[in-house]
Amino acid sequence: MFMELGSMLSLKVGKAVYDELEKDDRVAYVFLETGRSNDLFEERQFGSFGEAAVLTAIVDKKDEKDIFEKIYETSKLSQEDNGIQYTVSSLTKTSL
Repeated sequence: MFMELGSMLSLKVGKAVYDELEKDDRVAYVFLETGRSNDLFEERQFGSFGEAAVLTAIVDKKDEKDIFEKIYETSKLSQEDNGIQYTVSSLTKTSL
């Protein structure tokens, strides 16, 4: 069974997390979408907006906790205001 792990991060941090997950064989799929956000981040390159990244990773349920922790550590969420991280309940229909 697959799980979706997601994060909304600053762009710089999102790219670093993406690079780490892309190399991890336990990650079935990783996607990074970029845009701008007016909340969550201290650094704002465009007036009241900052560059943001929405990261989505699809992982097997057995690897969920390890990959979730890897995202958390790589994004330094415990030390800096880099964004948020979440888990979506099990994906019931998938095609990989």
